[in-house]
Amino acid sequence: MATTTILVCGFGPGISTAVAAKFGAEGFAVALVARNAERLDAGVKALQAKGIKAAAFPTDLADPENIPGLIGKVRSSLPPIGAILWNAYGGGAGDLLTADLAELRGTLDIAITSLLETVRTVLPELKKAGNPAVLITNGGLYSSDPKVDAVGVSWNAMGLSVANAAKHKLVGLLAEKLKADKIHVAEVVVTGIVKGTAFDQGNGTIEARAVADKFWSLYKDRREIRAQV
Repeated sequence: MATTTILVCGFGPGISTAVAAKFGAEGFAVALVARNAERLDAGVKALQAKGIKAAAFPTDLADPENIPGLIGKVRSSLPPIGAILWNAYGGGAGDLLTADLAELRGTLDIAITSLLETVRTVLPELKKAGNPAVLITNGGLYSSDPKVDAVGVSWNAMGLSVANAAKHKLVGLLAEKLKADKIHVAEVVVTGIVKGTAFDQGNGTIEARAVADKFWSLYKDRREIRAQV
């Protein structure tokens, strides 16, 4: 019987599905969080078919004020939260010079504010958990390499680029802040298209299962805070 839960935020096809299955197979209960209730229900049924305890929690993660209510519902339904996967992101404010500022704030809220509010809300449980972890999906647009910046502009993904850069910095800060509590904070930076996702137009090269394996290695080894696929 599962004694700890992984909170999978930003559930959808691809990475989060693979991580949920991997951690579930390793004995975690799984809390699936996203806006799409139908997708969540399908995800829960797929996990339950594998003998994994799982539940769905439809929530708009773009609004940090939704987080305390979400965590309350998870606490009442599943074992204590011992790990978080933050796979949520926003692609708004593609052109930073013309986008509405509310759109930019929304992108940053998903990447940073809601993530932080989740960690802060779950922190008491993480401190009591065995091998607690905060695991974060990031993308290669975080890099300050001029060639990457050119890609961010050409893809109309400037807001996402800024959010990824901030998230990359946040990983290091949280890892340093929380290491005294033995809470491992780590990110996997995905530098290509994951097969089977909305971005895959026949050009996907990365298997979601490979990303999940990276997350599991970071979780188990607990020495490195960054990996790349």
